[in-house]
Amino acid sequence: MADQIPLYPVRGAAAVASRKRAAYYSAAGPGAERPGRFQLEDESAHLDEMPLMMSEEGFENDESDYHTLPRARILQRKRGLEWFVCGGWKFLCTSCCDWLINICQRKRELKARTVWLGYPEKCEEKHPRNSIKNQKYNVFTFIPGVLYEQFKFFLNLYFLIVSCSQFVPALKIGYLYTYWAPLNQRIPSDMVFLRTSEKAGSCFIRTDQLDGETDWKLKVAVSCTQRLPALGDLFSINAYVYAQKPQLDIHSFEGTFTREDSDPPVHESLSIENTLWASTIVASGTVIGVVIYTGKETRSVMNTSNPKNKVGLLDLELNQLTKALFLALVALSLVMVTLQGFVGPWYRNLFRFLLLFSYIIPISLRVNLDMGKAAYGWMIMRDENIPGTVVRTSTIPEELGRLVYLLTDKTGTLTQNEMIFKRLHLGTVSYGTDTMDEIQSHVMNSYSQMYSQASGNNANSTPPRKAQSSAPKVRKSVSSRVHEAVKAIALCHNVTPVYEARAGVTGETEYAEVDQDFSDENRTYQASSPDEVALVQWTESVGLTLVNRDLTSMQLRTPGGQILTYCILQMFPFTSESKRMGVIVRDEATAEITFYMKGADVAMSTIVQYNDWLEEECGNMAREGLRTLVVAKRALTEEQYQDFESRYSQAKLSVHDRMLKVAAVVESLEREMELLCLTGVEDQLQADVRPTLEMLRNAGIKIWMLTGDKLETATCIAKSSHLVSRTQDIHTFRPVTSRGEAHLELNAFRRKHDCALVISGDSLEVCLRYYEHELAELACQCPAVVCCRCSPTQKARIVKLLQQRTGKRTCAIGDGGNDVSMIQAADCGIGIEGKEGKQASLAADFSITQFKHIGRLLMVHGRSSYKRSAALGQFVMHRGLIISTMQAVFSSVFYFASVPLYQGFLMVGYATIYTMFPVFSLVLDQDVKPEMAMLYPELYKDLTKGRSLSFKTFLVWVLISIYQGGILMYGALLLFESEFVHVVAISFTALILTELLMVALTVRTWHWLMVVAEFLSLGCYIASLAFLNEYFGIGRVSFGAFLDVAFITTVTFLWKVSAITVVSCLPLYVLKYLKRKLSPPSYSKLTS
Repeated sequence: MADQIPLYPVRGAAAVASRKRAAYYSAAGPGAERPGRFQLEDESAHLDEMPLMMSEEGFENDESDYHTLPRARILQRKRGLEWFVCGGWKFLCTSCCDWLINICQRKRELKARTVWLGYPEKCEEKHPRNSIKNQKYNVFTFIPGVLYEQFKFFLNLYFLIVSCSQFVPALKIGYLYTYWAPLNQRIPSDMVFLRTSEKAGSCFIRTDQLDGETDWKLKVAVSCTQRLPALGDLFSINAYVYAQKPQLDIHSFEGTFTREDSDPPVHESLSIENTLWASTIVASGTVIGVVIYTGKETRSVMNTSNPKNKVGLLDLELNQLTKALFLALVALSLVMVTLQGFVGPWYRNLFRFLLLFSYIIPISLRVNLDMGKAAYGWMIMRDENIPGTVVRTSTIPEELGRLVYLLTDKTGTLTQNEMIFKRLHLGTVSYGTDTMDEIQSHVMNSYSQMYSQASGNNANSTPPRKAQSSAPKVRKSVSSRVHEAVKAIALCHNVTPVYEARAGVTGETEYAEVDQDFSDENRTYQASSPDEVALVQWTESVGLTLVNRDLTSMQLRTPGGQILTYCILQMFPFTSESKRMGVIVRDEATAEITFYMKGADVAMSTIVQYNDWLEEECGNMAREGLRTLVVAKRALTEEQYQDFESRYSQAKLSVHDRMLKVAAVVESLEREMELLCLTGVEDQLQADVRPTLEMLRNAGIKIWMLTGDKLETATCIAKSSHLVSRTQDIHTFRPVTSRGEAHLELNAFRRKHDCALVISGDSLEVCLRYYEHELAELACQCPAVVCCRCSPTQKARIVKLLQQRTGKRTCAIGDGGNDVSMIQAADCGIGIEGKEGKQASLAADFSITQFKHIGRLLMVHGRSSYKRSAALGQFVMHRGLIISTMQAVFSSVFYFASVPLYQGFLMVGYATIYTMFPVFSLVLDQDVKPEMAMLYPELYKDLTKGRSLSFKTFLVWVLISIYQGGILMYGALLLFESEFVHVVAISFTALILTELLMVALTVRTWHWLMVVAEFLSLGCYIASLAFLNEYFGIGRVSFGAFLDVAFITTVTFLWKVSAITVVSCLPLYVLKYLKRKLSPPSYSKLTS
């Protein structure tokens, strides 16, 4: 049925093409042949005719199947002048700049290379310098860059022009200051690992700043160079390294090492385990390598994106409102000049009117908002409920209140990266944490019986080979089955025990060959995966302990203290493609060769022998949030192993398609393996992760998890953290490598409803290449998305995709160096100080110590910052609009003369000491208490709609300003006809009182500092009436007129000023009361 659903193109196409598409997908009937899955790749013409269509109107099927999908296509681009005005000019400028940059900085083509040891003259090609520059500016670009970042805002550019105009005497209308105001060892490059001081020929490195994983990775030196007698011999041999061309993938590498001066020549294959990437840290011993990639060709640089300048959505909205105010300013000035009749030098009068009404766009808007942002940052860092929080960017605190998408890392962010063994299932019996003592007794009994039987035989004789044939009979008992399972888990891994040096004994930590101290308190385990460590620690707890390991052997200690030695013949590391790992070992006591393997159930279910319990039990453990591993084994004869080894060595030397050839050889062993057990491990979550994620979901925030970990691990964490609810379906996007496969898989995903998406980085890359819009639209409909095996650049690309396709605000949170690109690309970046260092924390806009703190950071501080800045910004604009309205009325009365109503110092005082403190005290206002905001996260959802600051609310404030400005000026002129010389003092006094009362009208929750600010400002104004009376004349009209101090103490002055103030404010108080009664806000029920 799925293949019969027709797909139609977005744009109109010919009828013939439509018939071709319909015929292709309907395929005539159930029995008709349909083109194969991989056949689509060769039929690109068909795919070009069949673009995925995601919008509702494109389907002829039942609308109910697609009712959740929004309109898919963006409106066609506007053309002509409208397109140019609405943003086309910006697109053209950007395109030109990009073209110039590409011309100046053409990228070299990346190629494979051959690096000779000790013979640099043989290198024919030049490579980049090994210098990495990550600074944003240099000595030439700093000043132009900073000026551009400031004056790209219309508000700042406007103030600059107004300020400069005051240097022209004919345009000067006030004092200049009215307008001019200040506003271990890190690996340096990508190398092939040649030699180490560790006797084992291997070392551990930390890659937390590269892939975000805190576990140490085991790296192996090239065996040919490790065996050289002395270090200096590296420069005397005739050898070279062939390396593939530089690429983004940090998890793979293909190359060869060739030594030509030996007989016969030595050829060794190189893989990811032989590499040391730049920005990783050597954790044990010292290493020597040959550099293969430098500078911008290293993996770490190729996976790092350039930071951007972040601008808050509130600032962008205010910038748009500023442009609207400027248009109003120009229109008002033109009206004034027109009413003058364009007499005299009208263009000069026009510019003077522009300056007179320039308070429509108040310079204090930028100052107040920036001071408010600083205050919000101070409040965040002083919050005792989120200790250790640091605000590193003071320009975007309001963004915390507008978020729609949260993109989070997994390891160290949602989880502690600490594993605990929880479950062992043998098919007929299951063991949990409360029955581990039974496993311990079974292991102890098995080894005691084994050595009691061995003591009866000749100690020097080798155990007979017939033990292999009798093994199936022994495995029938539960005790022996438990023993086999525990032994397999203790052998099949990549864990290495490390012994710490005793304090005061020696300053070095190294393996001792003879008198190694195997004491438990001195031993720690290191591995590339915490799952591995958890399994080995569990085998130690039940009696079988890993005590030593090198590249060729490992030793186990039994409960009785005996040491069992196993020779490691081959290791098959875990890959995201195979989803399993294996090891071939030889028991030195019995010479038995055994192939052990463990992996994900999806990979192992087809490898092990038939059983009727594995699938069901894997599902049960997954529902409990446990990470499952299936363990199996196969016994090999000496002949079987020798045949495999020869084919395996030949495949590893292949330069082309090496991975496919090696995988084919290994798969020849993976047949009819004996299923031993199923294990379940729990990854410990960070504190309060589940309630925090639930709170964020209730707040309307969609959460995406982007991780470099395996698909199975990411899925388990998504379930255990309740990122995906237990009742919710999960759609796992199958691996795709071509356009045809992506086309079919997206069709399958499209028919799913209300399910979480799990997709790998490779599949994501293919889909983004061909179907970026369709994938983004479908993924945005999912309640949760999990992207696994993501590189740092892929994480950043996903963030940018959401920003471009949805236009919503994004937040990225992580704790490792691999999260820096994602954090810097997001509108708001949050870093966590954790085990992976401070790189993410230092690169982020906000730094926290625990993931649970993000709840209070968003619900309380983000919400408050946005609502306070919205109120503050609109009130400051109201303060400029009301005085500009009064200026317009005044100029109209005086025959449209371009004469200022108030002198310069009064204008400065109006925006500073008279009203600044009460207006700025709005940063302390709150509609609900922090506890209520945390309890009801649904209040946060309203903020994403931007209703606190919109053209609607802006228009309301404009109307209020026009009404109050008109009342104040006309009231002053009407009531004070006989005392016209005092009109400045009367109108200005009423204006100050009105502003103070409007602040009180705007406040929702009073703070004691607000009361202090109100009375302090009123006191400052009263004092200025007495001591600065010479400034209350009417400009040049009443030049030389001074305010009579006795006049302002009369009852007439007081009641007339009070009357004007009451008329300007009382109606607004009445309207506010009626609105709260008839249409109360969402938070009013919580505060009552």
